[in-house]
Parts: sequence; structure tokens; C-alpha cells
Amino acid sequence: MISSYGYDNFFPMLGAGIALIVLGFWLDSAILTFFCLLTGFPLSVFTIWFFRDPERAIPAEAQSDERVLLSPADGEVVQIVPEREERAVGGPAVRISIFLSPVDVHVNRTPAAGRIMFADYRPGRFMAAYKDHASEQNEQTIIGLENRYGRILFKQITGFLARRIVSDLKAGDEVRIGARFGMMKFGSRMDVIVPEGSEILVSEGGRVKAGQTILGRLPGKNVQNS
Repeated sequence: MISSYGYDNFFPMLGAGIALIVLGFWLDSAILTFFCLLTGFPLSVFTIWFFRDPERAIPAEAQSDERVLLSPADGEVVQIVPEREERAVGGPAVRISIFLSPVDVHVNRTPAAGRIMFADYRPGRFMAAYKDHASEQNEQTIIGLENRYGRILFKQITGFLARRIVSDLKAGDEVRIGARFGMMKFGSRMDVIVPEGSEILVSEGGRVKAGQTILGRLPGKNVQNS
């Protein structure tokens, strides 16, 4: 399945690839034919591969327990570090950073069930997404989410190649865990910031899948009844 979030890029890119292949078969020059086929076939294959949107089976535990946090993106966990986050978490927190290479699935899924508090776009730089400072300096969409066990913040962050973020979340939305909400195009980064005391179940260097890998659990206390 091809993601609807990528239609604006998918059809022009695939069309260009197919056009090059067709042109290659019509040209009389062997060199030009070779060039067109060498460009057209990889472009077509990459386009179909990049904009794929596979179905994911949401873990039963995540559907029954609002403390569970799922990965919102496919990729490699490049950092797990303590920091302060005041806007959503309101104090000491832990940031889990996931780097998406161009070959990873780039469709994003909500990391928890709850209500969206805010979803803001912030312009910025386009440094390589695996670098530490990309979390703060790169262009990004910043999303706050709350449920009865706490608040989290997650960020869609551009990279050197990723120059476009797509998100359909807005303040007030009620979301299910693992639901599709957007896409980052051509290599990027996803940060998930959770309250201090959350149980973290992944480690740096590990691979995660959106909507499938359990990142951790929020603290067990029901904050809405405290």
C-alpha cells in the first residue's frame, strides 16, 4: 500500500521514472538508452519502496493499557538522554531519539492514546538528522499529548534530505495508539520525550518499528485522579 501522505511526491516521481524507461526504449543511441534505463528503473523502484505504508498489528498490551508507549517511527534509536521539557512534560524527562534512513518506512504513528494538547510547526535548519543538535535546531513539528497517566511530547524533525513534514494532528484531537498521523520525507528524525520515571524498554542502537515496538511505559500513577 502507498501512503496517501506521499501522493504529491509519489505520482510525479513514479511518472518521471516510467517516462525515462519508455524514452530509453525509443532512443536510437545506446548510450542515452543505457542512461535512461539506469536512471528510470532505480527511481521507480525507490519511489514505490519509499512511499510504502505497510499494515501493522498493534500489540494487544498497547490497546488495553494507556501507559504503553509505541514507537511513532521506524528506524534506529540513536539517543536516550535525560533532559527538561517544560511545555508538555513539565519538568525532568527522558528523550528517545529515532533516526530514519531513506530506506525506512516514513509513515508516522501516534505513540500513545490520548488527547492532543498542541501541534505546532517550527521552522529551522536542515542539518543531518542523526546529529545531537538536530533535535533543537532543525525544522520540526512539535506535538503534545496527554492521557490519564501523564503527558508526552513527540517531534517530527527534518534532516539533511528531508525537507517536508506532513501531519494531520491538531489540538483537541482524540487519538488511538498506533494510528497513522503523518509522514517525514527522505530521511529524518523522531523524538519522543516522556516523564522522568517512565519505564524505558529500548536501548541505543536498537531498531524500532512504528506501531509495533513498545518504547516503554508511563509511570503507573493516574495523574487525573491524583
